[in-house]
Amino acid sequence: MSSGINPRVISLGGGHGLAATLSAVRRITSEITAIVTVADNGGSSGRLRDEFPIFPPGDLRMALAALCGDDQWGRSWAEILQYRFTSDGPLNGHAVGNLLLAALWDKDVDPVQGLDRVAELLKVVGRVLPMASVPLDIEATFDDAGTLHHVRGQVEVATARGKLKSLHLVPENPTALPSALKAIDEAEWITVGPGSWFSSVLPHFLVGQQLNALEKSAAKKIIILNLDSHPEAKADEFAGYTPIEHLQMLREYAPTMKIDHVLVDQYELSDSQRLQLLVESFGGTLHVADLRKSPGSLHHDVEKLTSVLSHIMGQSLVG
Repeated sequence: MSSGINPRVISLGGGHGLAATLSAVRRITSEITAIVTVADNGGSSGRLRDEFPIFPPGDLRMALAALCGDDQWGRSWAEILQYRFTSDGPLNGHAVGNLLLAALWDKDVDPVQGLDRVAELLKVVGRVLPMASVPLDIEATFDDAGTLHHVRGQVEVATARGKLKSLHLVPENPTALPSALKAIDEAEWITVGPGSWFSSVLPHFLVGQQLNALEKSAAKKIIILNLDSHPEAKADEFAGYTPIEHLQMLREYAPTMKIDHVLVDQYELSDSQRLQLLVESFGGTLHVADLRKSPGSLHHDVEKLTSVLSHIMGQSLVG
């Protein structure tokens, strides 16, 4: 496997976490494939799913915008795609990019061809693909102080209280896209996260064909852990899981996948020795760095993430 200039990189995830990773990776290589969770049922995406039998466009739109052409044309179109209407009517809260993708798909354009057409408009670096061939829902069971709660929907799963007991996709074990499997097979590096662990990260390992491809892949795998292990960190999405618990859950759903590198923020080290041993049990190396936009922020700083990823991959920055 080559480790030369412009390595082939796959990035798995969804939402703002994946967008941050893509914004960093694009500065290292142009050979990027984003494989995006397609189970969102909230906001603009949820409303469009209620009206049309389509993929939720929101996370796909954000990935496309993160990979837009690095010129006035690409950036201006990305800004338009991200624009949300503000009104007292039914368009309120809808993102232009969500409506564009919904229009293409409603016009019987193949979902992947529709994404490729928008990518062409934005002069996207790389490619954006859904993680399954059909739209999905997520179901989970949580144990909240001895009481079991069953919830369905990405928003409901992401905001549920308690400890995760089980996680499922609906339909169960959907078919993966051949183009995504091919990209994984040819990848030199695979990044996972950050993002809502239950609703954006772990679902990638519930698609049987994709899990099999990831476990067999010779690519080096990088796990980017979240910045939200403190229970008081968010009001709208449950936090409180430590980096150790995140990795233990990953092992549960991808038991034979080797992990080569784990990135953790310097302020997320509640038990550094135990975390170090766990990462080593995966066959990996732990990297501790300042990754936040600012003290207390729950968002990764793209510049800092770029620096760490380029060091791990042994690559100079593009441009």
